[in-house]
Amino acid sequence: MATKGKAPAKGAEADAAPAKSSKKMLFIIVGAVLVLVIGGAAAFFMMGGKGKKGDDHADDHAEAKAPTFVVIEPFVVNLQQETGDQYLQVAMTLQVPDGQTAELLKLYMPQVRSRLLMVLSSKKASDLLTSDGKRKLTDEIIDQLGEPFSGKGKGPQITDVFYTSFVIQQQ
Repeated sequence: MATKGKAPAKGAEADAAPAKSSKKMLFIIVGAVLVLVIGGAAAFFMMGGKGKKGDDHADDHAEAKAPTFVVIEPFVVNLQQETGDQYLQVAMTLQVPDGQTAELLKLYMPQVRSRLLMVLSSKKASDLLTSDGKRKLTDEIIDQLGEPFSGKGKGPQITDVFYTSFVIQQQ
């Protein structure tokens, strides 16, 4: 009888073991499905949700053009005298709206440099030492270069002027 008592116990354990392992497997499968569903939903919302919104964002990026710049070689000009000879060494870059304007400025570069020389040489060092003075100079350069080169029609549009080097020296 002792043998018979042990045998049913082993059978009961054998039945319980597959039930426990099938519950474990069920939890693993349910967990994996939940992870995939949550990951998919997160990716869907991060990618923009609806297709139309994603297309709108693509259009916004397509409309935003890369800026176009025209580099002006460095200048050294005499400034108006205040306390002796003073010189300005300046290098600048012009921002323009498109490549066509950049090509126009390159075509007329001798006139561009001449106009810049006239503007820069009319300044005093004390006018250019402050940030406000540099802003006024920027506005004046934009106005001068915005005039037509051929004497008729409309001149090029200059969006901004960036000073890449600006040194005032006194002798």
